[in-house]
Amino acid sequence: MNDAPRTGDPTAGTATALSGAVPAKRWLYVIPVAAIMYMLAYLDRNNVSVVLPYMHGDLDLSNADKGLAGGIFFLGYVFLQIPAAVLAQRWSARKTVLILMVAWGLSAVLSGLVQSRAQFYAARFVLGFFEGGVWPAVLILLASWFPLRERARANALWMACLPLSSVLMAPLSGWMLDHASWRWVLVLQGVPPLLWALVWWFAVSDQPAQARWISPAEADHLARALAADEAAKPATGGGSYLGAVRQRSVLVLIGVYFFWITGFYGFSLWLPAVIKELTHNGSATEVGLLTAVPFTVALVVMIGNAVWSDRTGRRRQAVAIPLVVGIAALLLGQAVHGAVPRMLLLCVTAAAVYAPYGPFWAIPGQLLRFEVVAVAMGLINALGNLGGFAGPYLVGWLTDVTGTSLTGFAVLAGFLAVAVILVTLGLRPGPARPGGGSAGIPSDEVNSPSSSVS
Repeated sequence: MNDAPRTGDPTAGTATALSGAVPAKRWLYVIPVAAIMYMLAYLDRNNVSVVLPYMHGDLDLSNADKGLAGGIFFLGYVFLQIPAAVLAQRWSARKTVLILMVAWGLSAVLSGLVQSRAQFYAARFVLGFFEGGVWPAVLILLASWFPLRERARANALWMACLPLSSVLMAPLSGWMLDHASWRWVLVLQGVPPLLWALVWWFAVSDQPAQARWISPAEADHLARALAADEAAKPATGGGSYLGAVRQRSVLVLIGVYFFWITGFYGFSLWLPAVIKELTHNGSATEVGLLTAVPFTVALVVMIGNAVWSDRTGRRRQAVAIPLVVGIAALLLGQAVHGAVPRMLLLCVTAAAVYAPYGPFWAIPGQLLRFEVVAVAMGLINALGNLGGFAGPYLVGWLTDVTGTSLTGFAVLAGFLAVAVILVTLGLRPGPARPGGGSAGIPSDEVNSPSSSVS
């Protein structure tokens, strides 16, 4: 929503006066603390991708076993999505995340103490179980701090922790592997979330009105902006959870996320192994440093795409176009030879699969009212992230069966293609309602860019 004053609105003058004083501090307090928190979560989720090529048969893992170890995390990830989202909305996002942070930190430490494949699978499952509720809980928190016209940027800046985690932690993990066993790497990397939980507790508030560092006038301005966003949303779903999740748009978003995330994690979790091959079995430190390069490119593109999405309101295009580029790069990467061309294509692919994050997660908040969006986002994330199991396992299994990663990455490109078709054709703007608005997905013609999904 735009904050321009409207004729006949007695608060218009106040809103205009405050528009220049919209609290910049929330970008400095809320986003960094949440980003570092989830960066640690992403580290404990993805460090296995760096560790697996250097386990040297400790647990006697085949490529399919490694894919299962990477993917089984997402089977556990499903269970707390909706419960944590509801708790965050009805109780406290701050407290919900705190509890989950401590639980996943302990689980991450225990994953370094396993003695068998079965124990390793179980540890990864439990880690996913506790991390699963964090994502929707933080999205609910951000929805209480950032109006819709800022939502894609807020989401992207927070979600920038995903590539940033790999940029910073892949080299660190590689260096640690050169100086310690994989077990110690997993144990030590499980400790930071336990420490950051203290920072989270004292720095984060559920609502602007509860934060000590924001003025009452600024908090009131945000409250009114968020209330205006809610008033402008369609009433489809009757305010019920079931009505919300049965909406066609929500079902389409689940499909888009599943097929996109299958390709996303199938690529991300096998990237260090591909780079190790390109370096002809280079050291863990070398592989870690090179792994950081594609994620650095992804970080820049991800934020740039979110800014473009917020400015234009073109959410569908901001999701579909990068994925089309990713499909092309994935396929070309299997056809070209030479370390430098393949590395360049890995960078393009990484940027393409990360770029849709901010715009995609701005869509549910524009379609659904706050009282039901928690469950919808939890369901989208829960079912969509099953692709995080399918992708890594498919690549590992197909590599074992065919003797090459070509087949696996071609299948991932196919999954991304389905995501493009769904977001392009399944989220088309609906017909306009009399008096404004649309029956389906809002369109640019009837809404401002800040509240449209074009």
